[in-house]
Amino acid sequence: MSLDFESTTDWAPTDWTAIGEDSLDDAITLRRAIHADPEVGLHCPRTSDKVKAALAGLPLEIREGTSTTGFVAILRGGRGGNAGGNGRTVLLRGDMDALPMQEETGLPFASKIDGAMHACGHDSHTAMLVGAAKALCARRDELPGTVVFMFQPGEEGHHGARHMIADGLLDSPLPEAGFALHISPNMPMGHVVSRAGTLMASTDTLRATITGRGGHAAMPHDCLDPLPIACEIVTALQTYVARQVAVTDPAVLSITKLNAGSAHNVIPSTVEMLGTMRTLSERTREQVRGAFIRMVEGIAAAHGAVGTPTIEEGYPVTVNDERATDLMKACATAIGGEGAYQVMPPMMGAEDFSYVLQKLPGAMAFIGAAPEGSDPRTNPPLHNTKMTIDERVMAHGIAMHCAVAERFLANGFD
Repeated sequence: MSLDFESTTDWAPTDWTAIGEDSLDDAITLRRAIHADPEVGLHCPRTSDKVKAALAGLPLEIREGTSTTGFVAILRGGRGGNAGGNGRTVLLRGDMDALPMQEETGLPFASKIDGAMHACGHDSHTAMLVGAAKALCARRDELPGTVVFMFQPGEEGHHGARHMIADGLLDSPLPEAGFALHISPNMPMGHVVSRAGTLMASTDTLRATITGRGGHAAMPHDCLDPLPIACEIVTALQTYVARQVAVTDPAVLSITKLNAGSAHNVIPSTVEMLGTMRTLSERTREQVRGAFIRMVEGIAAAHGAVGTPTIEEGYPVTVNDERATDLMKACATAIGGEGAYQVMPPMMGAEDFSYVLQKLPGAMAFIGAAPEGSDPRTNPPLHNTKMTIDERVMAHGIAMHCAVAERFLANGFD
């Protein structure tokens, strides 16, 4: 199916659906190679090498930074894509890193690396972007602009996109729009969901140390027990979110770990607290950050103890540009038909594509990858040791990447 939109140039929309299907076998081969050999964090050299090998021989300019093993591959089209040309520039992102988890899928190409697994679909994201690069390179002479393919490590909590931006990899040429796709095993295969505006939450890591005075558990009156103080702080934080944060601009604050003590008859001197905070706006983010600091310090002080809070800044809120979201919707509908695109509510997960969307307008969407015959509602979700996908989703993803790039280069946001 070709895309149904009028171009402001004589650029003819392409049947990317068929091209995506033709690209599927190569995408599966690459995805499985990456899946079996996962790497965690900002430095994924084996994965980067696999991607570069798959791109070898294509008319791409490869640029690397110093902070990560991420890189961009730049395709300059023959019609306005040359250096100094007047064509538009669009960015497509694929993340490459895995999670520190032990795989339990039983797949024949399951992870061979202990404690590492592609449980968030980044292997498929990378393979889809390579497939799109090959397909767009094959039509290079007709491209009215430049495509920047961003192969990024360190999405899983390591700020990979921020590091690549700091390395200047998005600056020359600076894209005028950026797009990303993320698979979901809990959506029907090929369906695309997104929304204009706030798509995903910010995330911050919360830490606190409560310092009291340890001693014998049989004589707590001679001690200053930090454990009940820490428990009081946890309860106060939950109450704060429930009663003082607007339900129309929500926050999630979860204390997930308390670490203290060494024996049944010893009151510890300190308690270490660990948690996470998610918000859908920067205003609420600052509000809850302030409450966390006040409560840790104030409640501890009220008991004569010392509370030391620390906030490790995580990803910002992911905000889709309305025009870019409309463009993705049009492409998803053209490829999958009416009903293939749906609007989703904001979600409290976080994404470091948010850094890209702070730098330039763009959008991110989720694409369904539920295995054939499964119930999307009960499939193992992302970040689960048994998460699997229907690999045919990569044909849809390749088509979406290419269609989005084609439409933006031809018409921009018009």
